[in-house]
Amino acid sequence: MGLRRDRSFALPLGSLASGVLAYVFFAVVTRALGADDAAPVSVLWTLWSFAGAALAFPVQHWVVRTVTAAGGDEHDVRAALPGLGSTVLGVSVLCTLVALLGRDPLFGVGGVGFPVLLGVLVLGSAYVGLVRGVLAGRRRWGAAGLALVAENGVRVVAAGVLLVTGVDSPLLFGVVLVAAQGVGVLWPSTLHLRSRGGGPTGVRWWSFLGGAASGQLLSQLVLTGGPVVLALSGAAPREVTGLFAALALFRAPYTVAVGAVPQLTARFTRQSVAGDAGALTRERWLLGGATLALAAVALPLGGWLGPPLVELVFGADVVAPAAVCGWVAAGSVLALGGLAATALVMAGGSTRALARAWGAGLAAAAVVLLVTERDDTAVAGAFAAAEAAAFLLLVTARRRAGERP
Repeated sequence: MGLRRDRSFALPLGSLASGVLAYVFFAVVTRALGADDAAPVSVLWTLWSFAGAALAFPVQHWVVRTVTAAGGDEHDVRAALPGLGSTVLGVSVLCTLVALLGRDPLFGVGGVGFPVLLGVLVLGSAYVGLVRGVLAGRRRWGAAGLALVAENGVRVVAAGVLLVTGVDSPLLFGVVLVAAQGVGVLWPSTLHLRSRGGGPTGVRWWSFLGGAASGQLLSQLVLTGGPVVLALSGAAPREVTGLFAALALFRAPYTVAVGAVPQLTARFTRQSVAGDAGALTRERWLLGGATLALAAVALPLGGWLGPPLVELVFGADVVAPAAVCGWVAAGSVLALGGLAATALVMAGGSTRALARAWGAGLAAAAVVLLVTERDDTAVAGAFAAAEAAAFLLLVTARRRAGERP
């Protein structure tokens, strides 16, 4: 009955559809512009993923956690908006100025177009996080799922129109990427926050968002940085491409799951606010045991199935060795577990453990790279080591997740 009433299934389905549409959009861009001209759009796309990690994800989960902890009262969110908005605006201006100074090496094109788009992208990411967070905080899972689909759906449709009409301007495709963040206007009620005059929930927005943003940025570096590390180590382009393909293949479930995490944050927050230490402990043990068991299975299974799957998806020219696929598969399972553990930490209101955990993850990866030859297998193993270290710290961050007797 509850599932049907609040449409809890809509958010995971929306996240899945949104992930597919995101890849379709970029496929349209490369076909319309070609590999060379699509380069500035691909850079903007990469920066979009970092803006999502640093702003959209933290803002969304801060709103969900704050509203849920206050029993549906949005007073704290409304009170924080002036300060939050000023901070995001300052970050946007700073990013624009930095991009203007480095526009040639960053985007490979002159002019102010792409630097300005980056600044708007920063603002849009925070807005996206606010809209999705308010919808999820109100348990409007159907609308939250639709918001996910609508953003990338608009991108695909608009890019398709540009493709059909023969437009070959990279800047216009960049405009499409950024402008789609404005689909939140379809839910104007998210800007009319409901306040019953309740008191503060005890979680300062700057503390929550600072810890969450730094943790997610470090997490994003672990998730996406392997091919860069391998390239800087002097590996052959073929090895770099193979590692990138393996990461893209096995990271797909994580990409889809990111959009569905607000439901976990809301659930864990209710348990934390209610002081249900027993339920939180059970969640923690179940998550830890299941993740480690699945990662142990994924290591040999990924090594067996990974190479033919990479060839099937990316073509016969792309080769990922069994060892690389095994480590990447195990690391990707640990990343999924870490995503759920992140929701547990955020539910308690303190996010400092996120930065600590991912800092330790990067340290573990560095140790692996220091004692190995830094080939593709070593970099894949470093990825798995980083995910394992971060996951273990997150899933055992008991007191920092509000789990008090």
